[in-house]
Amino acid sequence: MGTMQRGPQKGTQKRQGGGVRGGSRRSGGSGGGNRRKGGFSGVREQTQCRFCRRGVKYVDYKDIDTLSKLLTNRGKIYSRKRSGNCAGCQRKAKRAIKRARYIGLLPFTN
Repeated sequence: MGTMQRGPQKGTQKRQGGGVRGGSRRSGGSGGGNRRKGGFSGVREQTQCRFCRRGVKYVDYKDIDTLSKLLTNRGKIYSRKRSGNCAGCQRKAKRAIKRARYIGLLPFTN
């Protein structure tokens, strides 16, 4: 009696190429890696957020004029990068906006 030879089992074959469509892994960019696009390469002057400049310890939920500057026209809260707030003041402003929304001073959406 001879031994039976079987082909490769299901799922053990190695696939050629990479990615979902079988293309190469190279990106179509300029291929430089970590390249910067010009601009200012020195040390930036540290700027403070609007609340830190004024020395505000507590962001008041009743101050609708200030809080509405941190919202889009659809009622979304601007990001830290867009509003210029520091992390701590952004959290305080977020809490104040949510409190103002809850009692009806600010809209949830437009």
